[in-house]
Amino acid sequence: MSSQSPTSTRRQLISRYIPALEWLPRYRRDQVSGDLIAGIIVAVMLIPQSMAYAMLAGLPPQAGLYASIVPLVIYGLMGTSRPLSVAPVAIVSLMTATTIAPLAEQGSADYITLALTLAVMSGVIQVVMGFMRAGVLVAFLSHPVLSGFINAAALVIMASQARHFLGMDIEGDTFVQQAISLVRNVETVHLPTMLLGLLSLLLLLYFRRYATKHFSLLGVSTSIAMQLSRAGTLVTVALATVSVWFFSLDREAGIVVTGDIPSGFPGLTLPGFSPDLLIQLLPAAFVISLVGFMESVSVAKTLASKKREKIEPNQELVALGAANLGSAFTGGYPVTGGLSRSVVNDSAGAQSGLASIFTGGFVLITVLFLTPLFTYLPRATLAAVVLVAVIGLLETATMRRAMAYSRADVIALAVTFVTVLAAGIEIGIAAGVATSIALFLWHTSQPHIAELGRVKGTETYRNVLRHDTDGDPRILIVRIDENLYFANANRLEQTIWDSVSSRPELSHLILVGSAVNSIDTSALETLEELTTRLKLAGITVHMAEFKGPIMDRLQRTHLMQLVGSTNVHMTVSEAVRGIELADDPGKHGS
Repeated sequence: MSSQSPTSTRRQLISRYIPALEWLPRYRRDQVSGDLIAGIIVAVMLIPQSMAYAMLAGLPPQAGLYASIVPLVIYGLMGTSRPLSVAPVAIVSLMTATTIAPLAEQGSADYITLALTLAVMSGVIQVVMGFMRAGVLVAFLSHPVLSGFINAAALVIMASQARHFLGMDIEGDTFVQQAISLVRNVETVHLPTMLLGLLSLLLLLYFRRYATKHFSLLGVSTSIAMQLSRAGTLVTVALATVSVWFFSLDREAGIVVTGDIPSGFPGLTLPGFSPDLLIQLLPAAFVISLVGFMESVSVAKTLASKKREKIEPNQELVALGAANLGSAFTGGYPVTGGLSRSVVNDSAGAQSGLASIFTGGFVLITVLFLTPLFTYLPRATLAAVVLVAVIGLLETATMRRAMAYSRADVIALAVTFVTVLAAGIEIGIAAGVATSIALFLWHTSQPHIAELGRVKGTETYRNVLRHDTDGDPRILIVRIDENLYFANANRLEQTIWDSVSSRPELSHLILVGSAVNSIDTSALETLEELTTRLKLAGITVHMAEFKGPIMDRLQRTHLMQLVGSTNVHMTVSEAVRGIELADDPGKHGS
């Protein structure tokens, strides 16, 4: 019998948390071109996008660039998804702004410090969850709740960008407040800013929807046409910036620009660690951690499934947490995996996490040498970049499916959607989760209980309301289609007593537990009391089709003493035959 050496065990443990140590030794030279091309294409897309998302978060544009360097490198080494691109995203940027805005003035040193603190808290939460293998916690964010949140958040983002896109002052923290302010102050729209914003928006939409087709008609190969289209964001930003600079639109027309962006990497930045501050930010940091992980892992799973690859959700938590910690100490803010960038990374030929590392390297070159090029970048164009990005978040498919299948999911989605718009993100998500849990408890407290009968001409027992069945008037067969616990045990008892009281000839009750996976103490006590009362009424209780693990636990209870081992049966048919044989021994004789 062989055992692993301590050195080998340590190496495996390190490789588990840094998967690059596994794939780098096997990395082939022919993979470099795919990773390098993907890295360049994603960087071209990410540079203007990250600056726009930083503005959405209420931070200076360079914060978005800083958050797109170290996090990409860290995730490239630690992540389990080959194409996932970890950097600023619209949803997390919005959540950052709504969390910090009530605590500090935008642009102030305190605001930036709070963003760093939020990133480090989100990172610690995700790393701890990953080490505890607690990725299952995201199950509390059901798909309808997440859909309601994302759709509402997209509208909130659009409203938040109206002030930059239209060049007007808009007040309010929620979508409803901002929408009212927009209507009231519509006469203050700055027409040159709105015109530039609209032109930028139309050009971005053109590159997104039509450019690939038009390039192909000009004889350009499909792959090159797609790559040229993906450069549309950078082309739009470049055209807008050159136009403002050449025509002096910032001075002549009042177009607001980003201004001077510092060159060079910020070095080590320190978050704030005041206990009061940490307590204030903790709820938001926890929500950002969960939402960021949900968005990231859903993108990673989707892309992995196309090539039959595998991701490890708990390691994804660790990798995302480490990326957020890296962002916190290098001048960034909370980050996660983005859909559009990751899809581009995948289709551009990313072969490994090295593609993300290349992207981070190109962003670093931009920060070191190219930031003066963005001095005249208009904020209206950055707002247009955000608007085009969040348009893709809007979807109605989940609502349509829920309406056709589950009223409870529709309610959860609608509550989340409306509450996010009216009261804010954290309250909206909390309301959606609470609604889902409440609806689940209500549903399970009203279990489906079916009376069974034998389908004519067979030995199969089915719901008497759905099939043509016959049965013995002395026998009541009840199937319980739910786990039994404190909230539904009394309903089961009442349902059975209603049936018993209307059947004076009844002498046997068969409880069918094929759908029961657990029975809590309260439900057990109810079953014991019910069995005792039925025995006093002259009715024998039988149990059929209960699963092995349930029966193992029940063997140690008073219920089994009341029922008796001879009245426990493998199938309903066996139970019925046993009752008929006991009541009429000659019926099944030879």
